[in-house]
Amino acid sequence: MMSAFSDWCRGWSKWYLLPVAKFLGKMGFTPNGVTVLGAVAYLMCGIVLATGHRGLAGWLLALFGPLDVVDGLLAREKGQVSPFGAFLDSTIDRFAEFFLFSGLLFYFYKIGDLNIFNSFLILSAMTGSLLVSYTRARAEALGFTCKVGLLTRFERLLIFACSLIFGFVEVALVLLAFFTHITAIQRVIHVWRQARIKD
Repeated sequence: MMSAFSDWCRGWSKWYLLPVAKFLGKMGFTPNGVTVLGAVAYLMCGIVLATGHRGLAGWLLALFGPLDVVDGLLAREKGQVSPFGAFLDSTIDRFAEFFLFSGLLFYFYKIGDLNIFNSFLILSAMTGSLLVSYTRARAEALGFTCKVGLLTRFERLLIFACSLIFGFVEVALVLLAFFTHITAIQRVIHVWRQARIKD
């Protein structure tokens, strides 16, 4: 499963993200502060994208995207893991996706390529992304595990950033619009199977 790939990438990237987390900690940032900083960075990416600077937005996303992992590393490093921190992180992640997809909508308008097809793809991709996150959050709140699926948040951001940098935005949108919904369905089936075993 692709989730195993994302877990591998997070484990592999720890060697250079942990020093970043420690540096931000020495600068006085709390884990929640890093989470909010990440939200500001995503907002900046969305604004840059909306102004038509696709490549720059992609590089900014590649640069600041790892903050989504850094806040958790800092929390564990400082012993400040908390339920509110996890809640804030999940909430900010949804805002981040809204910023990115909104920026993409304005980008298509900026370049004169906003049409029904692109608008539908953006709406579908954003809805699918939110569903992927919601299914996990709801499942875990009910006591199930739900980390499976083709496109976890890591893969979605990777596809998004690469598409902006290398210029295959519409292809990426098709992938996101389709496979995020497939991922949500995978998670529904996964939880259904767990529920059957419990019953």
